[in-house]
Amino acid sequence: MVNTNTPLEQELWNKWIRNRSSEAANELVNHYIYLVLFHVERICSHLPKTVSKDDIKSLGLIGLYDALKKFEPNRDLKFDTYASIRIRGAIIDGLRKEDWLPRSLRDKVKKVEQAQQQLEQKHHRAPTSSEIADEIGISVQEVETVVKDSLFANVLSIEEKPKSNHSGNLKEGIGYSIPEDLSMIPENQIIQEEVKNELIEAIKNLNEREQLVISLFYFDELTLTEIGQVLDLTTSRISQIHKKAVFKLKNVLSKLQYLS
Repeated sequence: MVNTNTPLEQELWNKWIRNRSSEAANELVNHYIYLVLFHVERICSHLPKTVSKDDIKSLGLIGLYDALKKFEPNRDLKFDTYASIRIRGAIIDGLRKEDWLPRSLRDKVKKVEQAQQQLEQKHHRAPTSSEIADEIGISVQEVETVVKDSLFANVLSIEEKPKSNHSGNLKEGIGYSIPEDLSMIPENQIIQEEVKNELIEAIKNLNEREQLVISLFYFDELTLTEIGQVLDLTTSRISQIHKKAVFKLKNVLSKLQYLS
């Protein structure tokens, strides 16, 4: 193989390349299972709690096995990178085929959107999550959760396939719905740059802790659990900060979706 592997990895790959046996495949799956767990953790942070992590993990394992079958060892590409694309793609495809956003949540999305429009017309500004919560009689956290879940649902419905950056690594959330098509017509390029700059300014308006969580999650690609360890906070608290930050960025994020 062109790629640099540890002796253990090389031995596993040699067994798989020579025999293509289910035993060799299982050994490689066990060795690379951490890739599946990583993407499950990150994607589940965008999903309602009603979605089973075990189901998402099963989809990820399908993607990992698909990567094993289709990977060409002589290509100048790390298996970790290639497998991540397949794993995440399998999860996204599986989610898109299932009606994973419950009807009860869809109803709340409509109520939140209607309340937001009414409050904007009334106050001539974007309403806060607490104002929306008071308007429709639910908690602030529930409003922020509904907004986060609906944003990710819209991304899934718009996309035909997961997008990758120039190195082949997939990004989800804020950056992941921004196309990188260099052949884009000039007018769209200008609009895209304007929205990106608007997003940068919106992030600057977040408080320090929200900025840090956004940076660690979307740019350093840590899981919410890992961010909690860095900041010495519970995963639940990091999740709350993440949802609050996404709510504050929702208007810009909605624009990014329609550039996809």
